[in-house]
Amino acid sequence: MSIFEQGLAPAAVNHIALSPLSFIERTASVYPHYPAVIHGSIRRTWAETYARCRRLASALAGRGIGKGDTVAVMLPNIPAMLEAHFGVPMIGAVLNTLNVRLDAEAIAFMLQHGEAKALITDREFHEVIHAAVGMLDHPPLVIDVDDPEYGEGQAVSDLDYEALLAEGDPEFAWQWPDDEWQAISLNYTSGTTGNPKGVVYHHRGAYLNALGNQMTWAMGNHPVYLWTLPMFHCNGWCYPWTITALAGVHVFLRRVDPAKILTQIREHQVTHLCGAPIVLNALVNMPESAKAAIDHPVKAMVAGAAPPAKVIGAVEEMGIQVTHVYGLTEVYGPVTLCAWHAEWDELPLEQRAQIKARQGVRYPTLEGVMVADPKTLEPVPRDGQTIGEIFMRGNTVMKGYLKNPSATAEAFEGGWFHTGDLAVCHPDGYVEIRDRLKDIIISGGENISTIELEGVLYRHPAVLEAAVVARPDEKWGETPCAFVTLKADHQETRETDIIGFCREHLAGFKVPRTVVFTQLPKTSTGKIQKYVLRDMAKAL
Repeated sequence: MSIFEQGLAPAAVNHIALSPLSFIERTASVYPHYPAVIHGSIRRTWAETYARCRRLASALAGRGIGKGDTVAVMLPNIPAMLEAHFGVPMIGAVLNTLNVRLDAEAIAFMLQHGEAKALITDREFHEVIHAAVGMLDHPPLVIDVDDPEYGEGQAVSDLDYEALLAEGDPEFAWQWPDDEWQAISLNYTSGTTGNPKGVVYHHRGAYLNALGNQMTWAMGNHPVYLWTLPMFHCNGWCYPWTITALAGVHVFLRRVDPAKILTQIREHQVTHLCGAPIVLNALVNMPESAKAAIDHPVKAMVAGAAPPAKVIGAVEEMGIQVTHVYGLTEVYGPVTLCAWHAEWDELPLEQRAQIKARQGVRYPTLEGVMVADPKTLEPVPRDGQTIGEIFMRGNTVMKGYLKNPSATAEAFEGGWFHTGDLAVCHPDGYVEIRDRLKDIIISGGENISTIELEGVLYRHPAVLEAAVVARPDEKWGETPCAFVTLKADHQETRETDIIGFCREHLAGFKVPRTVVFTQLPKTSTGKIQKYVLRDMAKAL
């Protein structure tokens, strides 16, 4: 035994479980009178918000809910959702944020699979919750949230959220987790095939990824954060905890509305927001007069497929600085980013956008990222050409899938988390996604990246949104099929126009053989549902 291990064992005085619960306690103590919440006409300080979180914890405990129990929430971006992120884990319970766009059957599956003891739900979802709870043999305790920003609505249950809080003690002595490996939340992946899988987060990972957000974005104290990203999605990418740690202001938005986003940015001097590229696209397509309202620096973090160069350029002109990140539900949201170098500022827009489109390098809080051969786990050459799968390992990888040891073992095979995303690695070590493993098009033996093709489509002046999938083909195996939503003032655009434009910018085999004009089907987080489009392409 080394001299450094003698008489120096960890003890309660120097070794405490990491938990994001510590953030709200500190913020409420240091900045009690600072603003915490802005929602419609509601304004609350950090002291008030902390007291409400403690009341929630106390009231749930009084109803028999405790360590290891699941509390599900079906809520839009409203203050009750923030309170649940602290109040539920304060009693050792596990927060399960439900996707508000799902149907009753999917919700019923999650409530049953996650063994929810309580369900906090907004009146907007009265019908779907009523139907879902009706499918269960052992329904949870249902708590009705009556949000003034929604309006009247029909009560989901007799137990009102504010009445529940009134049962609780604002000075409640909440419990720190005994172990940082203890579960803090449960997030179901969108099940595009079969049942969704329940991803389990622990306190340590939530704490670290919350810090990783702050470090990578260099967020100072008291940011003003606009909730355009759904808070149910990977626990809002851990931002409920990040913004709280920084004694920032949570500005809530029930639904994404570009006009409202611009108003809120101006009115509350919003400094940061997150979302899918579709959010930025919506802002870019607003009238000039509305866009001119942004009179201070705003930072936007975007995940998913990178916005096309044209969108990045238009957003920057509005005064919004874009940071591109990448992650998955299984890794607590974003864990890599396109870390920016000052010398890139001098490059022309096209080149800047090309660099910004990279998923980049790992967060300081993730220990390993590599692009490797999916079978051998041998890293691919750093040539920006050779395609491999992205693998990750570190403290912000999930505990695993709830009640699904075989899926967990498969995802963790070889000591790395298998993302299912295909990418190249550039000479500088920056990763760039080429496609999902299931989205790549193999036409006549050639790999075609749908992301590359979509980037070209977005450069066409008539294209508002675009997505490309494989269409089965007897001769080639597969050919690219483009689904396009046209801008309102370009409805006369034809298939031949789009194909001709692609031919000017792409190798012949990459040009779409088919173009379908339609509205694109999307998930609640604004991601395009390619599996729906694949079915449509097959049926053509």
